[in-house]
Amino acid sequence: MAVTPPLDSPDFSGSRPAPGIRSVFLAGPFIQLLDPETGRMPTAARGPFNVLIKHFEAQGLSVHNAHRREAWGAELMRPEQCTKLDQDEIRKADVFVALPGRPASPGTHIEIGWASAFGKPIVLLLEREHEYTFLVQGLHTVASVEYVVHTDIAACLPAVDRAVDLAVRRQRERNGSRPIHPYETTARTPQEDA
Repeated sequence: MAVTPPLDSPDFSGSRPAPGIRSVFLAGPFIQLLDPETGRMPTAARGPFNVLIKHFEAQGLSVHNAHRREAWGAELMRPEQCTKLDQDEIRKADVFVALPGRPASPGTHIEIGWASAFGKPIVLLLEREHEYTFLVQGLHTVASVEYVVHTDIAACLPAVDRAVDLAVRRQRERNGSRPIHPYETTARTPQEDA
Protein backbone atom coordinates (compact mmCIF):
# COMPACT_ATOMS: atom_id res chain seq x y z
CA MET A 1 0.00 0.00 0.00
CA ALA A 2 1.25 3.44 -0.84
CA VAL A 3 1.35 6.68 1.04
CA THR A 4 -1.24 8.39 -1.10
CA PRO A 5 -4.21 10.75 -1.09
CA PRO A 6 -7.69 9.25 -1.26
CA LEU A 7 -8.86 8.13 -4.69
CA ASP A 8 -11.55 10.80 -4.69
CA SER A 9 -9.00 13.59 -4.30
CA PRO A 10 -9.90 16.36 -6.76
CA ASP A 11 -6.27 16.83 -7.79
CA PHE A 12 -5.68 13.25 -8.93
CA SER A 13 -7.04 11.71 -12.10
CA GLY A 14 -4.76 8.64 -12.20
CA SER A 15 -4.17 9.04 -15.93
CA ARG A 16 -1.76 11.92 -16.13
CA PRO A 17 1.64 12.67 -14.67
CA ALA A 18 2.16 15.49 -12.21
CA PRO A 19 2.56 18.85 -13.97
CA GLY A 20 6.07 19.36 -15.35
CA ILE A 21 6.95 15.65 -15.32
CA ARG A 22 8.29 14.54 -18.69
CA SER A 23 10.65 11.68 -17.85
CA VAL A 24 11.08 8.71 -15.55
CA PHE A 25 14.14 6.63 -14.77
CA LEU A 26 12.97 3.09 -14.03
CA ALA A 27 15.48 1.00 -12.09
CA GLY A 28 15.55 -2.54 -10.80
CA PRO A 29 17.55 -5.77 -10.63
CA PHE A 30 19.12 -6.76 -13.92
CA ILE A 31 22.27 -8.90 -13.99
CA GLN A 32 21.02 -11.15 -11.17
CA LEU A 33 17.85 -11.85 -13.19
CA LEU A 34 19.64 -13.02 -16.34
CA ASP A 35 19.23 -16.68 -17.23
CA PRO A 36 22.75 -18.19 -17.04
CA GLU A 37 22.12 -20.29 -20.16
CA THR A 38 20.64 -17.63 -22.45
CA GLY A 39 22.12 -14.47 -20.92
CA ARG A 40 18.68 -12.85 -21.13
CA MET A 41 15.97 -11.96 -18.67
CA PRO A 42 13.18 -14.54 -18.67
CA THR A 43 9.77 -13.24 -19.75
CA ALA A 44 8.40 -13.41 -16.21
CA ALA A 45 11.26 -11.25 -14.88
CA ARG A 46 10.61 -8.67 -17.62
CA GLY A 47 6.94 -8.44 -16.71
CA PRO A 48 6.99 -5.73 -14.02
CA PHE A 49 9.31 -3.55 -16.10
CA ASN A 50 7.22 -3.92 -19.24
CA VAL A 51 4.04 -3.06 -17.32
CA LEU A 52 5.61 0.07 -15.84
CA ILE A 53 7.24 1.19 -19.10
CA LYS A 54 3.98 0.85 -21.04
CA HIS A 55 2.06 2.59 -18.27
CA PHE A 56 4.37 5.61 -18.12
CA GLU A 57 4.71 5.87 -21.89
CA ALA A 58 0.90 5.80 -22.24
CA GLN A 59 0.96 8.97 -20.12
CA GLY A 60 3.35 10.58 -22.60
CA LEU A 61 6.42 10.20 -20.40
CA SER A 62 9.87 9.35 -21.67
CA VAL A 63 11.15 6.27 -19.82
CA HIS A 64 14.83 5.46 -19.41
CA ASN A 65 15.32 1.81 -18.50
CA ALA A 66 18.57 -0.14 -18.80
CA HIS A 67 16.77 -3.49 -19.18
CA ARG A 68 15.02 -2.42 -22.37
CA ARG A 69 18.01 -0.38 -23.60
CA GLU A 70 20.20 -3.48 -23.34
CA ALA A 71 17.61 -5.74 -24.99
CA TRP A 72 16.85 -7.61 -21.77
CA GLY A 73 20.45 -8.88 -21.62
CA ALA A 74 21.05 -9.60 -25.31
CA GLU A 75 23.05 -6.37 -25.76
CA LEU A 76 24.75 -5.78 -22.41
CA MET A 77 26.85 -2.65 -22.28
CA ARG A 78 30.31 -2.53 -20.77
CA PRO A 79 30.47 -1.27 -17.17
CA GLU A 80 32.29 1.91 -18.30
CA GLN A 81 29.39 2.72 -20.65
CA CYS A 82 26.33 1.82 -18.62
CA THR A 83 27.53 3.38 -15.35
CA LYS A 84 28.01 6.85 -16.81
CA LEU A 85 24.88 6.61 -18.98
CA ASP A 86 22.67 5.55 -16.06
CA GLN A 87 24.05 8.27 -13.80
CA ASP A 88 23.52 10.90 -16.53
CA GLU A 89 19.96 9.68 -17.18
CA ILE A 90 19.09 9.71 -13.46
CA ARG A 91 20.42 13.26 -13.25
CA LYS A 92 18.19 14.30 -16.20
CA ALA A 93 15.04 12.42 -15.12
CA ASP A 94 12.15 14.24 -13.50
CA VAL A 95 11.33 11.28 -11.24
CA PHE A 96 13.05 8.05 -10.21
CA VAL A 97 11.08 4.81 -9.78
CA ALA A 98 12.74 1.61 -8.57
CA LEU A 99 12.14 -1.98 -7.60
CA PRO A 100 15.00 -2.45 -5.07
CA GLY A 101 15.09 -6.21 -5.65
CA ARG A 102 15.15 -9.25 -3.48
CA PRO A 103 17.69 -10.23 -2.75
CA ALA A 104 18.84 -6.63 -2.83
CA SER A 105 20.23 -5.52 -6.17
CA PRO A 106 23.58 -3.78 -5.58
CA GLY A 107 23.34 -1.79 -8.82
CA THR A 108 19.81 -0.63 -8.08
CA HIS A 109 20.84 0.46 -4.59
CA ILE A 110 23.66 2.54 -6.07
CA GLU A 111 21.13 4.15 -8.43
CA ILE A 112 18.78 4.85 -5.51
CA GLY A 113 21.70 6.61 -3.81
CA TRP A 114 22.41 8.68 -6.91
CA ALA A 115 18.74 9.68 -7.20
CA SER A 116 18.71 10.72 -3.55
CA ALA A 117 21.95 12.68 -3.91
CA PHE A 118 20.59 14.45 -7.01
CA GLY A 119 17.45 15.46 -5.11
CA LYS A 120 15.08 13.48 -7.33
CA PRO A 121 11.54 12.58 -6.29
CA ILE A 122 11.72 8.81 -5.64
CA VAL A 123 9.11 6.05 -5.68
CA LEU A 124 10.19 2.68 -4.31
CA LEU A 125 8.09 -0.37 -5.18
CA LEU A 126 8.40 -2.86 -2.34
CA GLU A 127 7.01 -6.37 -2.46
CA ARG A 128 4.73 -7.16 0.44
CA GLU A 129 6.07 -9.72 2.95
CA HIS A 130 9.73 -9.04 2.05
CA GLU A 131 12.39 -7.32 4.09
CA TYR A 132 14.37 -4.38 2.75
CA THR A 133 17.56 -2.78 4.03
CA PHE A 134 17.27 -0.19 6.77
CA LEU A 135 18.61 2.48 4.42
CA VAL A 136 15.78 1.77 1.94
CA GLN A 137 13.24 1.79 4.77
CA GLY A 138 14.57 5.06 6.15
CA LEU A 139 15.35 6.88 2.91
CA HIS A 140 12.26 9.09 3.31
CA THR A 141 14.04 10.84 6.21
CA VAL A 142 16.62 12.36 3.86
CA ALA A 143 14.85 12.44 0.47
CA SER A 144 11.44 12.90 -1.11
CA VAL A 145 10.39 9.24 -1.17
CA GLU A 146 7.07 7.46 -1.50
CA TYR A 147 6.74 3.72 -0.94
CA VAL A 148 4.28 1.49 -2.77
CA VAL A 149 3.95 -1.87 -1.04
CA HIS A 150 2.48 -4.34 -3.50
CA THR A 151 1.87 -7.93 -4.49
CA ASP A 152 1.23 -7.22 -8.19
CA ILE A 153 2.67 -4.32 -10.20
CA ALA A 154 -0.23 -4.18 -12.67
CA ALA A 155 -2.77 -3.99 -9.87
CA CYS A 156 -0.96 -1.14 -8.11
CA LEU A 157 -0.55 1.26 -11.05
CA PRO A 158 -3.01 3.82 -9.60
CA ALA A 159 -1.01 3.75 -6.36
CA VAL A 160 2.21 4.22 -8.36
CA ASP A 161 0.70 7.28 -10.06
CA ARG A 162 -0.35 8.75 -6.72
CA ALA A 163 3.07 8.05 -5.24
CA VAL A 164 4.80 9.77 -8.18
CA ASP A 165 2.49 12.75 -7.74
CA LEU A 166 3.17 12.96 -3.99
CA ALA A 167 6.94 12.52 -4.32
CA VAL A 168 7.06 15.29 -6.92
CA ARG A 169 4.89 17.61 -4.82
CA ARG A 170 7.00 16.98 -1.72
CA GLN A 171 10.21 17.62 -3.64
CA ARG A 172 8.80 20.86 -4.98
CA GLU A 173 7.84 21.92 -1.48
CA ARG A 174 11.36 21.15 -0.26
CA ASN A 175 12.64 23.36 -3.07
CA GLY A 176 10.09 26.05 -2.22
CA SER A 177 8.40 25.98 -5.62
CA ARG A 178 4.99 24.48 -4.88
CA PRO A 179 2.98 24.01 -1.69
CA ILE A 180 1.78 20.65 -0.49
CA HIS A 181 -1.95 20.06 -0.74
CA PRO A 182 -3.90 19.75 2.52
CA TYR A 183 -4.39 15.97 2.17
CA GLU A 184 -0.66 15.40 2.10
CA THR A 185 1.15 14.67 5.34
CA THR A 186 4.64 13.54 6.18
CA ALA A 187 6.02 10.46 4.47
CA ARG A 188 5.33 7.16 6.17
CA THR A 189 7.57 4.18 6.48
CA PRO A 190 6.93 0.95 4.57
CA GLN A 191 5.96 -0.69 7.88
CA GLU A 192 3.21 1.91 8.42
CA ASP A 193 1.77 1.02 5.02
CA ALA A 194 1.87 -2.76 5.51
